[in-house]
Amino acid sequence: MGIKRRKRPEGWPAWFFAGTINEAIFCQEFLADHKLVYTENAFFTPQGKMIDESPLQAEIYEIIEPFASTSVTKKISNIVGLMKISAHVDNLLPEMDRIHVANGTLMLDGNFSTSMDQIVRCRFPIRYNPDAGEPTKWLHFLNQLLYPEDIPTLQEYVGYCLIPSTAAQKMMVIKGNGGEGKSQIGAVLSRLFGCNAKDGSIGKVSENRFARADLEHVLLMIDDDMRMEALKQTNYIKSLVTAQGKMDLERKGKQSYQGYLYARLLAFSNGDLQSLYDRSDGFFRRQLILTTREKSAERIDDPHIADKLCNELEAIFLWAFAGLQRLAANNFCFTESDRAKGNRKAVKQDANNLIAFLGSKDYIRFDPEVSVSSEELYKIYCVWCKENGLTPLKQRSVSDYLIDNQAKYNIEYSNNILNYAHRRVRGFRGIEALIHPSGDELKGFTQVWPKDNPFEEKTQQESFSV
Repeated sequence: MGIKRRKRPEGWPAWFFAGTINEAIFCQEFLADHKLVYTENAFFTPQGKMIDESPLQAEIYEIIEPFASTSVTKKISNIVGLMKISAHVDNLLPEMDRIHVANGTLMLDGNFSTSMDQIVRCRFPIRYNPDAGEPTKWLHFLNQLLYPEDIPTLQEYVGYCLIPSTAAQKMMVIKGNGGEGKSQIGAVLSRLFGCNAKDGSIGKVSENRFARADLEHVLLMIDDDMRMEALKQTNYIKSLVTAQGKMDLERKGKQSYQGYLYARLLAFSNGDLQSLYDRSDGFFRRQLILTTREKSAERIDDPHIADKLCNELEAIFLWAFAGLQRLAANNFCFTESDRAKGNRKAVKQDANNLIAFLGSKDYIRFDPEVSVSSEELYKIYCVWCKENGLTPLKQRSVSDYLIDNQAKYNIEYSNNILNYAHRRVRGFRGIEALIHPSGDELKGFTQVWPKDNPFEEKTQQESFSV
């Protein structure tokens, strides 16, 4: 006698039978009806990254609620966990030649498609409207805030942040004395980028190894009020600005993993971004530094200016897209005014006063036929700092900088330099001191100074040919 099989009641879903929900079949049917993939610890849909899984859980609950009576939350959790496996894909590559907006996809060449079926990494909450015209209020605001020659740089940078690319390898700092309204730029961009922008802190990114993972899938990080403390380390910042391909990311309490990181940094500040130890050219050349105009005494501040500017978001998007096209046509080299270039040079010199010292013709001289010991050159440098009211760098930092920049200054590091005491020590060929470490000019003689006080003169003199 054969076993009599029970028939499925008519109209019941395939994933429910005999009072049990088959989670595997449920996932198959759900994914057949929904465009959804899972990769890099997140779900992605045609609307971009799923920021919160709560809507997904709510939809699953709405479907299974008539058929589940006990342990509903556990069943939903199991289904979501299984869906992460069923919908998993190895890669969802960033697309650097297009921008997904609320009503379609805008290609970098200007072509526009209204298709919304593609699963994407990010989608902007703004519509593409080619007839939006110019953002007159936005441009008037920028003309009051920035110098005219610096506005194209900002336009290109905002456009640069529209695509998931770090090809330009730059971050931007906009600094002023305060009260100019520069932070309103961040408020407008937050509305323009939506969930693709995030408020953050450059200081936190530089100090916290978990902070980089918080910027995963984000196009723009806005530091509304950058801290003035010099960064103790800059490797996280530099790697974020120049990231190419996947990077090692780490979340607290979890194993590190590889993920795409293309968040660009935009900081508003009352001062410069400085490093406590890193004075390399690589740290400063990655910065675009714009300075604001002085606030006019006749200007009346509008507390609702950000809301008024956001009424032009569609036009601001076109303005930024034009900047992106110009940047791409220029091989991702930014348009920089002489003022912006001078800002970067000034910041670099402020952070490393050794650069200014090496340009001081009253203290040192460059000549292929001369030389100076490392200790004597450092004491001359200390004299220069004392007379200019500056704090000298550590001796090791001075030597390391000179060794790393031998070609730039046409000098040569050697361990066979004759010092004032006629002993062979480490030093540099191609540079000599024009003053004695006591502050006196060298006029065919030198003095032997006490080791414990480089500025104290000793009366005993001995002949020495400079």
